[in-house]
Amino acid sequence: MRTILLAAMAASLFVQCKPTEQTFKVQLDSNKEVSGQKFALKDINPELPANWDGYKFVVIEYKTTTAQRFHIGFTTDSGYNELRIMSYVPNAWNKLAIPLKYFMELPDAAVDLAATFNHARYMGWVNLGGKRGPLQGVDSIGIRMRKPIHNPTIEIRSITLATEDPGDEYMGEVPAVDKFGQSNLVEYARKVSSLEQLKQEWEAEDNEVVTTEAYNYSKFGGYKQYRVKATGFFRTEKIGDRWWFVDPEGYLFLSVGVDCVSPGGGGTVRDIDKRNGMYKELPPAELMEKFANRNYRGSRSASFGFWNQYRRYGDAFPEKSKELIFKRMDKWGLNTIANWSSTEVMNMNRKAFLIPLNVIGIEHDLMGLCDVYDPAFKSKVDKSLSDFVALYKNNPWLIGYFIGNEPAWLDEEARLCGLILDGKDRPIKAALKKYLAEKGDTPEIRKEFVLSTFRTFLATTNQILKKHDPNHLNLGIRFGNILTLDEEILQMCGDSFDVLSFNCYDLVPNPAMFDRALKISGLPMIIGEYHFGTVDRGMAQSLWQVDSQEQRGVAYRYYTENAYAHPGLIGTGYFQWCDQDLTGRRDGENYNCGLIDVTDRPYKEQVEAMMETAKILFDIHSGTKQPIDRKPENARGHEAIPDLWNE
Repeated sequence: MRTILLAAMAASLFVQCKPTEQTFKVQLDSNKEVSGQKFALKDINPELPANWDGYKFVVIEYKTTTAQRFHIGFTTDSGYNELRIMSYVPNAWNKLAIPLKYFMELPDAAVDLAATFNHARYMGWVNLGGKRGPLQGVDSIGIRMRKPIHNPTIEIRSITLATEDPGDEYMGEVPAVDKFGQSNLVEYARKVSSLEQLKQEWEAEDNEVVTTEAYNYSKFGGYKQYRVKATGFFRTEKIGDRWWFVDPEGYLFLSVGVDCVSPGGGGTVRDIDKRNGMYKELPPAELMEKFANRNYRGSRSASFGFWNQYRRYGDAFPEKSKELIFKRMDKWGLNTIANWSSTEVMNMNRKAFLIPLNVIGIEHDLMGLCDVYDPAFKSKVDKSLSDFVALYKNNPWLIGYFIGNEPAWLDEEARLCGLILDGKDRPIKAALKKYLAEKGDTPEIRKEFVLSTFRTFLATTNQILKKHDPNHLNLGIRFGNILTLDEEILQMCGDSFDVLSFNCYDLVPNPAMFDRALKISGLPMIIGEYHFGTVDRGMAQSLWQVDSQEQRGVAYRYYTENAYAHPGLIGTGYFQWCDQDLTGRRDGENYNCGLIDVTDRPYKEQVEAMMETAKILFDIHSGTKQPIDRKPENARGHEAIPDLWNE
């Protein structure tokens, strides 16, 4: 065994010393639905072995002219193993080390879908997907992209293998991030070139007078056009064939919200010590220390978004940045602070808000399920919910609580049971063993056990939540997909929730999906997340891509207006307030999905589209006005890529 290990280590060192001076370029074609190319590995590095057993990383030196995600895969004896890559450094050479387990194994257990499939590196991030299996008989590499924007290219100059993580490396000649937190590697319209330019734009926005008259909103954001019984808190009501929220004063209400509302968002920097040469200038450490405990981004991490708002307001940043949030929401027709947002902003009680419950025992190693068989489960949830809701139970600005997000066990029930059986001893393991012993061990029985466990979790949580806070709504779990959700689960939701919630990244929600969910659950619905993005800012294009900033606004209007035309939809949460971090949040994501950029300036096309939609949503949901029918051009999702090579 020791001889084999030493041989593998020697081979690893040898393989890493064989870069080629030739580059292998993939020219991607924007006229094609899927564009790409394969190369024989022996042409790139003739020293690579065909059997990759014993190695842990494939290390690729490459340069791409776009931040758009691309698929990378290897042809093996058993097929084609593939995943998705997003680069933080377009237009520069970099070295990216990818763990081979991502090509070979199922993802580790995690609490939700993002944590399951997103994995951060230093020069980019990986989204797992595609076929997995042994890396034996590896003979070629494939690069492909779905609906490329502006005919990008990808070049490869080296592929090596390693047994230990060699780290990533930035190989560009200029810093990848400028002093404002913008990409220094791409040019685009309205890019900031000086602090003087920024201050002029900031001053113009600060001096603007804003009202909500165009939306006819009440104090809580309801529509003054129609009033029913008031209870002092938000509730739901079906009027005719259409569902609505009702605000505390009795006005009909549609929850038009945005997720992740927070001062100083965007541009947070992680792993600075692993990214030599990437940053032209970092935010001052003393600035981050000064405001570290003010709940802005929750840590002392360097943040360009924070720094830019400090440049804007100086020491008055904590107060003025929050005031700016409400001014923008008023102008843009937004009446709800949606999920994942700053508690400081919510607690100002200036806009209706939604809040997640993070205190109910959901576990990552159970893929988002709870061990309801633990004798202490109910008492622990009772205590934690009692403490948590005490802060909110009499607050009329709160709409309700989410109790979970995109559980990863859905459609993976058999695997979850395997993880439980192979895992540590605990009550849920004993309960599962007993269940299988009595009923037999089949995939169907395993799924039955998981759904029974889930039913107990929902009923118990709802009973305890309503005991401690009868005033607010149980908004349920923000499922990742309800189109194929089991009828049994939808019935459970109807028994335990006040509203059915789900995230829906699509060009437009499927009306049949709405119809089915409404019929089975009997509940009105909230879409918790959706968005559109592009690649012109050097960030990845979001889960639904469009070609330009202008098309982001078109996509928003088409999606939102057509969604609210359904009688069962009463709320949306656009994801998110500010662009994600250029060089990646904790799980790596760096989407261009915000309403504002890292320099604290709104995306004009996006927010103007939101304003136009907000003006007519009451009429659209009432059925007296038709939604817009203009579709965005070349919009594409992140779903499985069509086959290119007939593997």
